[in-house]
Amino acid sequence: MHAITISQPGGPEVLSWTEQPDPQPGPGEVLLDVVATAVNRADLLQRQGNYAPPPGVTTVPGLECSGRIVALGDGVEGLAVGDEVCALLAGGGYAQKVVVPAGQVMPVPAGVDLVTAAGLPEVAATVWSNVVMVAGLEAGETLLVHGGASGIGTHAVQVAKALGARVAVTAGSAERLATCGELGADILINYREQDFVEELRAATDGHGADVVLDNMGAKYLPRNVDALARLGRLVVIGMQGGVKGELNIGKLLAKSGTVTATSLRYRPVAEKAAICAEVTTRLWPLVEAGAVKPIVHEVLPVEQAADAHRKLGEGGVLGKLVLRMPS
Repeated sequence: MHAITISQPGGPEVLSWTEQPDPQPGPGEVLLDVVATAVNRADLLQRQGNYAPPPGVTTVPGLECSGRIVALGDGVEGLAVGDEVCALLAGGGYAQKVVVPAGQVMPVPAGVDLVTAAGLPEVAATVWSNVVMVAGLEAGETLLVHGGASGIGTHAVQVAKALGARVAVTAGSAERLATCGELGADILINYREQDFVEELRAATDGHGADVVLDNMGAKYLPRNVDALARLGRLVVIGMQGGVKGELNIGKLLAKSGTVTATSLRYRPVAEKAAICAEVTTRLWPLVEAGAVKPIVHEVLPVEQAADAHRKLGEGGVLGKLVLRMPS
């Protein structure tokens, strides 16, 4: 097979399309012929040498894919050779073939084509596990999403609206905020021109956010605590704004608030399987009903992975970038 490999830590130019050994499925695993994969910011971090794959996982980047099952490992049930599926990966998506634990393989939602489905697993599993399973967002509550026009953001807005929540987003341009508004966001905040804490308080009559989904990390930590409502839940899923921040315990205590940080990639296989099961049973029906739609900015040939990394790094992508394998 061929795969995108990283010759050394660096810029997009270190990515190359090279020949690699075909992987083989072990017990409890399936082998997929990959039709498409998608680009995530974690891929950029891995390319830069700042986000190593878990022990024993391929160094080929790619945290999600869509494709067809071509082989089953021992003990795999409920799946068959020829099934068209999408999958959550710990790595290896930028390749023509990939091995994945069976519990992380999901059916493609009805009405979604196989290429588009490549951009669903990572955002679906991230949003559902954090916003619903960890933070417990309920109808009538307010969710604040930072980076509302990103892949995660565009998905989170739709999921929260489908669950009956009110949604506030931050983004850095009128165009990106307009996209969020079209997807259902109620409160649109330009973080370059407005203070998101003040804007959120004004729009919620001082209540704040019951749940904050944050991809920034350290830089936003104090202000995110300020933005929380009483009993609010802050879930940190990224470190774009650094890894060390100051937490005012007094403010958190006064609100009886909680701060949680999660990483999907490093979770045990059993936890990922539980998340994928919930996504399949509870989220896919929302996708099939049209309440949650995949947002794909562009589909590129996988050989142009370097260009895709440049585009995502430049910050103008709305939703997901998908990489299609050669036919």
